[in-house]
Amino acid sequence: MKEDNFFLAQIEDKLAQCENKYIVTRTGFLDSHQQSLARQYCRRHYLPVVEAEEADQAERPPVRSVFFGGYEDAERVILINLPEYADLAEEEPLTVIRADKREGGRELTHRDYLGSLTGLGIKREMIGDILVRDNGADIIALKEIAEFLLMNYGKAGRTTLSLSAVPIDQLIVPEKKLQYISDTVSSLRLDCIVASAFGLSRKKAAEAINRGIVFVDHVEVTKADAQVEEGSSIVLRGKGKARLAEIGGRSRKDRQYISIEKY
Repeated sequence: MKEDNFFLAQIEDKLAQCENKYIVTRTGFLDSHQQSLARQYCRRHYLPVVEAEEADQAERPPVRSVFFGGYEDAERVILINLPEYADLAEEEPLTVIRADKREGGRELTHRDYLGSLTGLGIKREMIGDILVRDNGADIIALKEIAEFLLMNYGKAGRTTLSLSAVPIDQLIVPEKKLQYISDTVSSLRLDCIVASAFGLSRKKAAEAINRGIVFVDHVEVTKADAQVEEGSSIVLRGKGKARLAEIGGRSRKDRQYISIEKY
């Protein structure tokens, strides 16, 4: 609780700086829990929260808060507070460190890249998503550490890497692998939807919800009986992401037909 209060005090301070000093402020990369706290704080204080692709629209409030991780559906994002005059495209604080591994090197995982980065003493809040592909990875990072990484980050595990910095709009995003699930549930309660999407019993789903590791539309939800709406995205930390794509009619046994897209 103390950590949450300290974090929210930082969010409040950055928003106040943006509003009172008319300057751009931002956080480091936020995990799912921090994002949820920040989004709820903005909503409670009636602050406009927009997606990155809407940040530079013509009609702008005095202050707008943008959650941005470099691409749509990024897991780790920064919160940027923009005064009316500022454009996200001009203030772009992110870059991509492209790491290509030598030919014939062993296959590297997300853990290999992250472990070697934290081994350099880099705080997790400086690094966003790490998008792994067969021949390397694209590492989203704050621009301020790009030069340090290019000079000091040469290996993941024992595999030598070739590094370059590229603009965020040249990020290589792996193609999503979708699994389509058709099912029936007794109701649209969150525990029912989580159980269906991730192949769990309702008891296990409810336990995960109670532990605070389930997020609906980026907000942490801890009530198993919360109702889920069509189109909502659901994240179960450690298990992936799903979307309640469609709510159908009811079966003869009065169960609800649903369609789910799982990533």
